[in-house]
Amino acid sequence: MILSNKATQIEPSVTLKITAMAKKLKSEGRDVVGFGAGEPDFDTPENIKNAAKKALDMGLTRYTPASGSLELRAAIAKRLESKCGLEYAPEDIIVSNGAKHSLFNIFAAILNPGDEVIIPSPYWLTYPELVRMSDGEPVFVETGESFKATADEIRAAITDKTKALILNSPSNPCGTVYTRSELEQIAKVAVEAGIFVISDEIYDELIYDGEHVSIASLGKEIKDLTILVNGMSKTYAMTGWRIGYTASVRELAKVMGAYQSHAASNPNSIAQYASIEALEGPQDQVKHMKDVFKKRRELLCGLINDINGVSCKVPGGAFYVMMDISELIGKKYDGIEITGSLVFSELLLEQTLTAVVPGVAFGADHHVRLSYAVSEENIKKGLGRINEFVLAIKP
Repeated sequence: MILSNKATQIEPSVTLKITAMAKKLKSEGRDVVGFGAGEPDFDTPENIKNAAKKALDMGLTRYTPASGSLELRAAIAKRLESKCGLEYAPEDIIVSNGAKHSLFNIFAAILNPGDEVIIPSPYWLTYPELVRMSDGEPVFVETGESFKATADEIRAAITDKTKALILNSPSNPCGTVYTRSELEQIAKVAVEAGIFVISDEIYDELIYDGEHVSIASLGKEIKDLTILVNGMSKTYAMTGWRIGYTASVRELAKVMGAYQSHAASNPNSIAQYASIEALEGPQDQVKHMKDVFKKRRELLCGLINDINGVSCKVPGGAFYVMMDISELIGKKYDGIEITGSLVFSELLLEQTLTAVVPGVAFGADHHVRLSYAVSEENIKKGLGRINEFVLAIKP
């Protein structure tokens, strides 16, 4: 049997693998504390669910325009103007089956074989796979302790094959947030080089210190080069509803819309009607989730930094912490050498029933990622187990 070379080279998601292992243990009745999943642990707000029920009762189950309903695209455009000061028409918006699908559309629309895409590292593990799936070449820029790429580092990575730069702020896996000044410098580099900036802003409502700034808001030149990506999953606890979107110049939006019309037709109609309510309805639950996440962030980071041998930076946004395990590399747990984040994560799960995500999946093998989209009780329990595990690691 001969299969596609490109398809067989795609790596499965390590985050989903760890989550699956943890779920299996839970199904066996084991007391697993999972820090792996990248989704809010809140239910979708009632007003959004009620909007979906109403749409069902009204029989709104037919095809919508392939790029999303006009009403939803208008609601998205209104949000981008009120939150980011960005003016887009509904025709500039493409609604897809989640932000991951939006990213797939982008790379399919802009990349030709051999085109390079600059990806600051650590990175969300799906970025390089999506680039490869569209015949592009990921180019990684190491960011050091800041977890943020500087304008000079990005400039140094640009070649005559560079087509785009990915920015994720706030970021998964690090929770880092780029400042306005940092984005202004990066925007200048992108404009000078004439490359696209794919600005993944899916966590834009989850910023705990400072403000969210979209790089697209920093002038017409950079706006024309920016492809803004967002969605409903993180802000409104709608991960399973699968609604994401892009905002871009009209020419590019038309290409992505045409591509999607053949690849997937339209996003789920009921989820679209629910999303209109999410954007236009009460926002009190968004604030509540943010307040809870901020409190958990402080608890989690404090407990991590109290453990000898590991540490973390306090993230500015999203709901992830990258725990530095550098001091443990080369040491042993029960005779087994910890050679990197994967061994650390597997041993931790097997020995303490605590699930974290190995940083190697994000290009950061001396770290593991912990999500604080879990209860305070489980944060305390899980960090207690991690502390005992680390204490048992010997030279």
